[in-house]
This record gives sequence, C-alpha cells and structure tokens, in this order.
Amino acid sequence: MFDAYIICGTPRTGSTLLCKLLASTGTSGDPHSFYRRQDVPEWAEEWGLPGRDTMGELEFNVAYLDAAITAGKGGTAIFGLRLMRENLDELSAILDRIFPGLASDTARFERAFGRVLYIHLSRENKLAQAVSLIKAQQTGLWHIAPDGTEIERVAPAQDLQYNFERIKEQLGELESYDAAWNIWFTAQGITPLRVGYEHLSADPAAALLGICEALGVQPPNADEIRPGVAKLADETSLDWMRRFRLDAAS
Repeated sequence: MFDAYIICGTPRTGSTLLCKLLASTGTSGDPHSFYRRQDVPEWAEEWGLPGRDTMGELEFNVAYLDAAITAGKGGTAIFGLRLMRENLDELSAILDRIFPGLASDTARFERAFGRVLYIHLSRENKLAQAVSLIKAQQTGLWHIAPDGTEIERVAPAQDLQYNFERIKEQLGELESYDAAWNIWFTAQGITPLRVGYEHLSADPAAALLGICEALGVQPPNADEIRPGVAKLADETSLDWMRRFRLDAAS
C-alpha cells in the first residue's frame, strides 16, 4: 500500500476532475496544487500559519510541509498532491533544504511523504490541450460543474480571439513539459501509473477505480461516482483546431 501519490501533470489534462474524483472517495486523500508558487500564500493563510516575515525560511517550509500533508490527506491515510512540471524542481529544492543530503528527487519525496505512487496524467491531443488552455486564459473561466455552474473563474470574460502563433507557442510548451516529465521518470527510475485525459474524460469511473486499485484502497461503488467537472470544449474549440491545422499546412 502507498502512503501518498503525486499527480504529475500539465495544464488542461483533467487534473481538477481527477482531484475531485479522488477526494470524493473518502479513502484517497484530498489532492491540490499545494506547491504552485502563486498559491502558497493563500494556503498558508487558510491553514493559519504565521507570516513568512515572522520566521526563518526553513522554519516556514517545515511548517508548510506539515500543514500540506495534513490537508492533502483529508482525514484519510493517504496524502495526495497535484504537481505541474514547472513546480517540480522548486519543490525538490525545498525538500532538499528540509532533508539535506539525500541523493535524488524521489528520495526526498519519499522522506517527506512516504511510499509514493506517481501518476502521469497526460493528453494525447496536444493541440486540443493548447486550445483549451488559451481559451481558459482568454475567458477567465477554467472549470464548470456538470450543471453548467462556474467552479473556477480567475478573470472577467473577454472576447475570444484565434491566434495561430499563440497556439503554436503553447503547443510547443505543453509538449516540452510532457516530455520533461518522461525524462524525469527515466532519470529517477520511476515507472508511473499512466492515465490519459481521453480515457479519464470518457470514463471517469473506470479511471478512478484503476487508481484506487493501484493505491490499494477501498474503491467506491462505480454506480455512485459522479464527476464534479464538465468539459469546456465547444464549437469554438473545434473551429480553432481546424483553422490551426489549415494555417500550419499553408
């Protein structure tokens, strides 16, 4: 049985859907992006940690790690963490300061979290992923519930504008991040549990049950699994992908 899992992802791969599914089981922790740099102050405030200016950096990092583990367990025996590739090196550096002298990233993670299952969440259709990300950035709307209710909006809505160069740039960046995860897995000797966005979005219950089985926890009843996030892809998404392919071929 594992003590923890890390969802190793890139943006717009269904990580919010997966996190909500895992949290809903009541046995598989409550994963969030605790080490997304811009979210650290908000989490620290929510957990009631003293201000960073009132303690040393190491003291804050230790207190933050302890609070993150408690929150990520969500009252269960397993700690869950969502980690994007751009935050990996920073987290490893933080743990290296807390637990100096360990030889690898995985050694640091296991010292902090125990036995870790690495879940590589990726999306085969990288163009759709890039379009989804740019649409979210332009509209400010990142997630909706199955009934259409907004779950996460970070900015006021604005008009959508197709931009070939922006999509091309984002596509390359997402491909680089996904490749970087695979390079890291190989370097660390990790065989991750691979979960594809296409499978997760098409059959969330099957994807969740597979992860529960890998973790060694009691799975929920498949009939009771209710995804908490709906797709945002629409005709605009399809139109942008068609236009991008035509522009790329010209």
